[in-house]
Amino acid sequence: MKLAAQQKTPAKVWSQEKAKTWYAQNQWLVGADFIPSTAINQLEMWQADTFDPKTIDTELGYAQGIGMNVMRVFLHHLAWQQDPEGFKKRMDQYLAISSKHGIKTMFVFFDDCWNKVPKTGKQPEPKPGIHNSGWMQDPGQPASEEMANSPVLQKYVKDVLTRFKADKRVLLWDLYNEPGNSGKGNKSLPLLKNTFKWAKEVDPSQPVSAGLWDWNLEDLNRFQAANSDVITYHDYSPVADHLKTVQFLKITGRPLICTEYMARPRNSTFATVLPMLKKENVGAINWGFVTGKTNTIYAWDTPMPDGSQPKLWFHDIFHKDGTPYKSEETDLIKSLTGRGK
Repeated sequence: MKLAAQQKTPAKVWSQEKAKTWYAQNQWLVGADFIPSTAINQLEMWQADTFDPKTIDTELGYAQGIGMNVMRVFLHHLAWQQDPEGFKKRMDQYLAISSKHGIKTMFVFFDDCWNKVPKTGKQPEPKPGIHNSGWMQDPGQPASEEMANSPVLQKYVKDVLTRFKADKRVLLWDLYNEPGNSGKGNKSLPLLKNTFKWAKEVDPSQPVSAGLWDWNLEDLNRFQAANSDVITYHDYSPVADHLKTVQFLKITGRPLICTEYMARPRNSTFATVLPMLKKENVGAINWGFVTGKTNTIYAWDTPMPDGSQPKLWFHDIFHKDGTPYKSEETDLIKSLTGRGK
């Protein structure tokens, strides 16, 4: 009987109508990719020794103050594997804090970006001036290829989804961040396909998605677009190009949520992009929130090893004490979310 349960027929992709109805039930979605300033990566955020609810509470208060209503938050299977029950309790604690601030959560399972070999325990200290110097892939490289059929990963995805599949505090499940990144290409396709299959076997009440991010990855893009209940995507281009992406993705007939944008030196800014996304009724989740151990005020490919402040922050909105980097940005966000009234 247990084997039969594992092989439950996956649910179908939501219809366009179901997706649109779900989207219409939410107010316009505005938020950020969130990790507390005291964590260098997903493991430091979620491991028991370094889980920091006090900072999470403080910083989500900053988000509430400017009218944000959603945060995208990365998980890590190694933190679950250490202590599945404790991990889920910490997720529940996070959701209690975020819900108190009127913020829903989009959880991310897997990730092909940055450092290749994640390890539990004490995490590395930040390297001065280097963007995301300690961020970890999940499950890693080449682990994502080798573990595509892993019983551990299957159990992780299904355990977490089963625990929270009817939780109204969870907005959406983002199954895989930037599959094919770090030169992996189609080597990530088997794990991507299995993750969707595992998720649809649980059939959560929330939609599932995996964001489009690189138009050259045609096989991955085709699968992601065909199997996501709601279309999510990343776009760090200036507003005119970003609008073209939105217009193109509307062909799918599904709601759109931009789950990464805003890199000031690339002219992807709040002032230009956010009003366009509101006009087009596209959810808007920028990378970076409070400057901290991830070092995302520094550009992807422009390290500053002396650790000095860049002339223009790449990402992030707030200093640790809650002071905005640019008050005109937070004033704009407040205005567009209605918080400024």
